[in-house]
Amino acid sequence: MKGSRRVVAVGLVLTLAGCRREQEEAPPAPPPSAQQEPAAPSPEAAPEGTAPAKQPMPPDMRGALASIAPLVESVKSAVVNVEVREASPARGPRRGSPWNGGGPGSPFGGGMPFGSPFEDPREEGPRQGLGSGFVIDARGLVLTNNHVVADATEIRVQFPDGRELDAKVLGTDPLTDVAVLQLKGEVKGLPVVKLGDSDALRVGDWVVAIGNPFGLASSVSLGIVSAKARDIQVGPFDDFLQTDAAINPGNSGGPLFNLHGEVVGINTAIVGQGSGIGFAVPSTLVKELLPQLEKDGAVTRGWLGVAVQDLTADLGSALGVSKGEGAIVTEVNEGTPAAEAGLKPDDIIVAAGGRPVTSGRALTRTVALKAPGSELPLTVYRGGKKTELKAKLGTRPDLEGVASRKPPEEHAEPPHQRVGLSLSDMDPRLSRAQELPRAGALVTDVVPGSSAERSGLLPGMVVVEARGQPVRRATDLARVLKEAEPGESVLLRVAVPGGRRELRALTAPES
Repeated sequence: MKGSRRVVAVGLVLTLAGCRREQEEAPPAPPPSAQQEPAAPSPEAAPEGTAPAKQPMPPDMRGALASIAPLVESVKSAVVNVEVREASPARGPRRGSPWNGGGPGSPFGGGMPFGSPFEDPREEGPRQGLGSGFVIDARGLVLTNNHVVADATEIRVQFPDGRELDAKVLGTDPLTDVAVLQLKGEVKGLPVVKLGDSDALRVGDWVVAIGNPFGLASSVSLGIVSAKARDIQVGPFDDFLQTDAAINPGNSGGPLFNLHGEVVGINTAIVGQGSGIGFAVPSTLVKELLPQLEKDGAVTRGWLGVAVQDLTADLGSALGVSKGEGAIVTEVNEGTPAAEAGLKPDDIIVAAGGRPVTSGRALTRTVALKAPGSELPLTVYRGGKKTELKAKLGTRPDLEGVASRKPPEEHAEPPHQRVGLSLSDMDPRLSRAQELPRAGALVTDVVPGSSAERSGLLPGMVVVEARGQPVRRATDLARVLKEAEPGESVLLRVAVPGGRRELRALTAPES
């Protein structure tokens, strides 16, 4: 590919794990100056009969990381520049990927939150962009981001030693932004790097990012793991590593290394308004996807057929369980694996496949990593009692082409003074437009800071059940709240625009 290259506006993150630091005895403190605070009493000055408090010895960080040059030298030859050429769409951004979202209001960088290389919808003719990648197999397999190569008509991979090879897309998974490329031509003697265990990373571990920011090949940055399991609301399976290793446009698809030279993440996204905030797809997830991507070119996921939400303390109290984490089943679709397994609304799933379920999204990720047709044991609380179920998973349908929700209609009804709610009877016109029930108590306003706001109620929701009793009009809900004991957590079943059913726990007003 000749001619000018447009730099891919993409984010890179690399996480480094496991730098052990030995503790050493602290050197003696210098004598205090006149401006210093008085020294703490010595152990000898402790009151008679009491043992002196033992102060933890802080680690000596002076020799923690002398240089990462040996690490960089051992792995940088396998980090490549991915140059793509794409036929320009008629209008609008690249299609078929959740990684183009956003706009001026997005926290992830305005109109290009996750670094799509092609951001100008009015440009005519083929467009070019740059990203990063890394070789994981001597057969010529390269990992990168899906958004780097999506819709590409030509792909050229450039090595630090000057070699250039054409490549084709072997497999992609837009929902996790992972892509596998197959190099063409002479692939003998390729340098490779190994995928490591991202689950073993700790917050604070060193990480190294290597990539091609702004087309500057083999750029290296050092940082730490800032957080794990980040949900940045770009896909149903978000589980990102966060790092402060410097990342810039052009780094997307590049590797994130631990201090053993293992790849623990694929750099994927950056926060446009922030500095030192980047995200990487964890290597443990990538390893789960690789066999399917290599063999089938796509990922087929398991599916239960339920709608779930996180278990909170209030909802747990209302449902009669004390367990703090889990996923509440809010809907069970007919004819699905969940229905056949005997799951019911209000069931609380606390473990799946022998692993704890900490949230609704955690359950979604666990199910999605299982193959369709496999059996998944479930630990469930129903009516406060523990039970064991077993589901045979189906195949997850494509659920991502959802239309944006419209704002709810405004009503001038004054808010309820004691719980902070304004209610009205359901409007059939709104029911058709927003896929909502034809009957129920429509929430038209929620007072900021009120009990209703704390429970998660929002304008546009429709309450269809309260304390197990059907709600067909606003007066039905008002009656239930009046009958409830002061301070009681009242379990509500609500419908949200789009047809989903969820649970809310609203504290009844004090008398």
